[in-house]
Amino acid sequence: MKNIILKTAAFAIGLFALLTLFMSGSVIFDLFGIRAKEGNYVLFVVVLNFICGFLYLVAAYGLFTQKRWTTRLLIAAVGILVVSFLGLLWHINSGGIFEMGTVKAMLFRISITLLFSGISWYYISKNKSVEAASR
Repeated sequence: MKNIILKTAAFAIGLFALLTLFMSGSVIFDLFGIRAKEGNYVLFVVVLNFICGFLYLVAAYGLFTQKRWTTRLLIAAVGILVVSFLGLLWHINSGGIFEMGTVKAMLFRISITLLFSGISWYYISKNKSVEAASR
């Protein structure tokens, strides 16, 4: 069961990574006219999401191969997203233009990254710590 959960999580975060890289990259590099369709995007949020997309790809590999560092990598991604979200809130409170969808998307992204972090911790880091202690 553990292997099925980890492989499914790896596949899901891999897809999430590719979607993140495509959408963020399209806005950053103005591909396919997506920048105009996005409305009032906040560039630093898009750039940090783009960076997290690469972290998600590496995390997909880590989940698939059950590497202990995957949990730390995903927690780092959560940290980046939280800093980005705090920056977004500061931007909003300073009167900057934004889309409400960005706030919702950031909350979703933080939640999903926390979920994958929890899966990684529970099925990889926690179990490997117990195995190492019992030797």
